[in-house]
Amino acid sequence: MPQAEWSDPRWQMTHRLRRPSQLRDVIKLTEDEEAALGGDDLFRVDITPYFLSLIDGDDPHCPLRLQVIPSSREMEAFDGRLPDANSEIEHEPVRGIIHKYPDRLVMLVTSSCTSYCRYCTRSRFVGDGKQNYSHSDWAEQLRYIRESPQVRDVLITGGDPLSMARNRLAEIITELRAIPHVEIVRIGTRAPVFNPFVVDDELCKLLADNHPIWLNIHVNHPYELTPELAQACSRLSSAGVPLGAQTVLLAGINDSVEVQRRLCTELVRMRVRPYYLYQCDSVRGAGHFRTSVTKGIEIIEGLRGHISGFAVPTYVVDSPGGGGKIPVGPNYLLSLSPERAVLRNWAGEVSEYHGPSGYRSGTTPPLRGPKSHRAPTEVPTVSDRLSAPQTPAEDAEGFEV
Repeated sequence: MPQAEWSDPRWQMTHRLRRPSQLRDVIKLTEDEEAALGGDDLFRVDITPYFLSLIDGDDPHCPLRLQVIPSSREMEAFDGRLPDANSEIEHEPVRGIIHKYPDRLVMLVTSSCTSYCRYCTRSRFVGDGKQNYSHSDWAEQLRYIRESPQVRDVLITGGDPLSMARNRLAEIITELRAIPHVEIVRIGTRAPVFNPFVVDDELCKLLADNHPIWLNIHVNHPYELTPELAQACSRLSSAGVPLGAQTVLLAGINDSVEVQRRLCTELVRMRVRPYYLYQCDSVRGAGHFRTSVTKGIEIIEGLRGHISGFAVPTYVVDSPGGGGKIPVGPNYLLSLSPERAVLRNWAGEVSEYHGPSGYRSGTTPPLRGPKSHRAPTEVPTVSDRLSAPQTPAEDAEGFEV
């Protein structure tokens, strides 16, 4: 087919595959997959042609295939299974606002995704068009944020915000930017992995016009790091958008040091910093994806010291009951007292750090009020300094000597 049509993000969305009769043309479905696809009460299936083209149709263990093609194991019960594993509903003061932390919150703006991950932590409503959000919901969410002056950081997610109509996303971002105490807007998305063509000039301009905006991409496996995704990330970076990556630890997909090392190092080459490695949540349908926490710790130990520090994500368990993310990692601190710390490095070597004598905590003076500091918007830019009148204390290009 013509490349222009294949690269059209709308074409990718309107030609998503979901029925066994469609998938059989591309994938040799197993009996188990056939049975699962025909099952009742199945979590939604929708796969973009782009992502389907990355799947090995002859390998039932393909790590990309396992993430989007259902199996009968989704129907199996397991200990700890919960419809709302992270108790988000209990922290929902208005519909679509999840407010767990003092200075930041989650804004759920859609129940739709570009494609649907079989381990989805919000499968209780994601993929269900009857539970989508409306203008009235967004208005109530924005009202809550305006009336919460302690909130300085808003994460827009869902569903997937980049699956929304662009004008609706622009409206939400613009409204947030008009709230004085909202300093940072973040977007959580997997759309560039499923449909990288969604990152077009219009999206990049929208984000560039509303900085500071940060964007975290959900990436699970090196096979997802295609030239198309690399180009999408490059366009976002060139628009000034800092990029992070969030990964879910999944049994049989990425639960090995080898896979995680390659994923993390290749992400950094794409100017995407690994941010979180999530323990898979205890949600319906995800039992067979879960690993032990010890496996996650083992992976982090296999990364620390073997690859650059900024390429190592923070391994977190999202606390059941709504307690938030808890960082978990190898124990490098063997013993601790005010006078001495006994430490172990990545290679297993033990050393001691002796504390200073006479140190007194609490002697740092408090910060002055914000009015005593120059606001970020007042910092002169290079163009400001070039256009300013020069003085003898400046060189020929307008910079201080």
